[in-house]
Amino acid sequence: MVVTPLVDSALGRSDSATPSDDATVEDWAYSYIVSTDLGYKLAPPPPPNLWADRSFAPPDAPGRPACLRVTHKRQRRLTPEGLQDPTARARLLHVFFHHELQAAELMCWAILRFRDSELEFRRGMLAICIDEIRHMHLYLDHLRTLGHEIGDFTVRDWFWERVPTCAQPLNFVALMGLGLEAANLEHAQRFSQWFHQAGDPVAAAIQERVGREEVAHVAFGRRWFERWHGELTFDAWEKALPAPLSPLLMRGVPLNREARRKAGMPEEFLSRLDEWTPEPRGS
Repeated sequence: MVVTPLVDSALGRSDSATPSDDATVEDWAYSYIVSTDLGYKLAPPPPPNLWADRSFAPPDAPGRPACLRVTHKRQRRLTPEGLQDPTARARLLHVFFHHELQAAELMCWAILRFRDSELEFRRGMLAICIDEIRHMHLYLDHLRTLGHEIGDFTVRDWFWERVPTCAQPLNFVALMGLGLEAANLEHAQRFSQWFHQAGDPVAAAIQERVGREEVAHVAFGRRWFERWHGELTFDAWEKALPAPLSPLLMRGVPLNREARRKAGMPEEFLSRLDEWTPEPRGS
């Protein structure tokens, strides 16, 4: 079996990237999650065509290359003016790179965790995983033009701290597709504007591209939510979010209604999301 990388990588890959002839997609997904080789994370071999006929227990945590220093501290708050500094732009691109890495890993996690879900659904998650890996390269390439490498800044495994609490596929698409990825429709739009203001059209174009491609990911989550639950309503979606998560972090301001409409979100859903406010503490 001849194996070539999904994408070119100047970082190279370890010999362990070559799967056995009887490897399955599940083997591939597991290997991707646990790998501590940054080159492998960036350029795994193509997924096999074979799907397993047995269950896989997903890893509890991802492998982390030594260069990725994980912290629990919140990232410093940025402003449009602050992005005039190339190092600040590099730091933000590094954050976005790590978001894409976590998303790729968590698609693999869901393939393993929800082994009994429809094959069509699992195939879709695999395709999204490959999209996320491609997005990682967009951020890495521009990060290098700014004179930085992966590992120059700390990272937070924020997604990994929350997504594995999803007990059912419905919870997963509610959180990932209709929550985190949908919120990126706003974030990509906002940061694209900020990068333009900072005089970095390349970074702005990357954000615009990622935002456009994110629409399909959100639409994927919406289709499967409707397949399993029926009509996508705000109340049903909010109920499907794993506790203690709420809509608070699942949107940006202002809401990117145009992109969310393209993903098939109903107008009433968007209005409820836009108007939603957290309940006062102690209520």
